[in-house]
This record gives sequence, structure tokens and C-alpha cells, in this order.
Amino acid sequence: MHQKIDNKDLMGKIIAIANQKGGVGKTTTTINLAASLAAEGKKTLIIDADPQANATSGYGIDPKSMASSIYECLVDDYPVAGSQVSTCCEGLDLVGSRIDLAGAEIELINKPSRENVLKRAVGDVADIYDFILIDCSPSLGLITVNALTAADSVIIPVQAEYFALEGITKLLNTIRIIKSKLNPALEIEGFLLTMYDARLRLANQIYEELKGHFGPMVFDTVIPRNIRLSEAPSHGLPALLYDPISRGATSHISLARELISKNQAKAS
Repeated sequence: MHQKIDNKDLMGKIIAIANQKGGVGKTTTTINLAASLAAEGKKTLIIDADPQANATSGYGIDPKSMASSIYECLVDDYPVAGSQVSTCCEGLDLVGSRIDLAGAEIELINKPSRENVLKRAVGDVADIYDFILIDCSPSLGLITVNALTAADSVIIPVQAEYFALEGITKLLNTIRIIKSKLNPALEIEGFLLTMYDARLRLANQIYEELKGHFGPMVFDTVIPRNIRLSEAPSHGLPALLYDPISRGATSHISLARELISKNQAKAS
């Protein structure tokens, strides 16, 4: 169906998908980019670090059926190895979330080195996976700080709408602080334009504005508004399995290939 790219092994690249603005497509990106990376032959892990647990339910996984979740990894020092469940995609595992994750912020406050808890937990699986994607909650709280401290890089989804660039400044400041104090190696993997409608002049203006501000840090791939992309999670499937020829599915395959080749170029 999709031709795979030949690639060298990329060991355990940890990518946080973050934007404190809600409704910009973080979870949609996480679910579908992960499925596409797995389809390209990359062993991938999703960590659902959002108390809404939409990445978990988007794969049709019932939080009650999980023996442990990211909550236990953060609060009770469970290892990530053994907390993953397999998904409907071959080569793709998930560490799920539950609503009790919302309380983890408070429980982490008194933990020693509280910003590094997720980094320590993920360490035991970093060499098992090619890519680890962390779906962050729409906030800049302690769990998101943990995700950014554990990550090698950040993908920032940006909705193609008028207020899109609002809030990016705040996130970039947070990234700057984390770089200087907690994770000097943290990089911006790229800005990803989501919910893009090529018919709207405004959407094109926002893409040009992003390119003008951030240049090569903006992914060439844009994610279109697509009804199949919106429907897929209610069936517990990524778009790639729900409707492989939809624009929602093919755009995420393009994104996965762009991400793989970008990282190959850096490695060589």
C-alpha cells in the first residue's frame, strides 16, 4: 500500500507533542503520526500524558482494562517497561492514561527531582523503540514539564486559524526555561500546521507567517481538515486503518516520512 523508506536504526527518539492551547490537534497528531511511523517500519511507543486520555480511547483501549497507566509510572515509580499495551497497529505500543492523572500534579510536588520523574521512567524502554511520542495535556503544568524534560524534541501543532500564533510565545518561553535549567539538549522538532483548509486565504496566510517566523522549523507537510480524521477515534482506529486513502491518513504518512528523513539527515 505505502512504499517504505529504507532507513538506519534511529535509537529511541523521544518527541513531546505540545501546545498549551487546546483543540489544536495534539492528540490527533500523536495517534496518526505514531500509526504512520509504525507503518514505515519504526517501532513506536505512545505515552498518553493527558488526563483526558483521548490517545488511549482513540486506540479503542479501555483505561479500566489496563493493569497500570502513566499515573503509576509517575506517582508510584512503576517502570514503563511492562506498562505498555499493544495496539491495533503492528509495531505500535501505548502507555495509557486515566482521569486520575489529573491528581498526579499535586502528588508530584513533594517528589525529589520532580521534573525528572518521567525521564527516569522512560529510560528503561528508550532502546526498545525507534520513536516515543508523548501526548501532552493542554497546559504547562508539572506533567508537561516532565514530558519536555524527558524529550529530545518537541512537535508543536498549530491550528490554521486567526489566533494560532497566540500562545506559541508562552510555550517557547517554557521551552527556553526547560532548556536552560532541566534539559539543555531539548530542540524544536518542528511546527506542524493542522486543520488546514487550502481554500481559505487565511490558512495560507498563517502558513506563510509561520514560515516567515520559523523558516525550516516548519514542517513542509500540512494536516488538512478531514472528516475521516475526525471520525476515526470514535471507532478506536487511526485514520490509516479507518480509511487509508483519506487525506487525513496520507498527510500523516507524509509527515512520518518527513520526520524520518529529517532525523536521518541529522544523524549522517
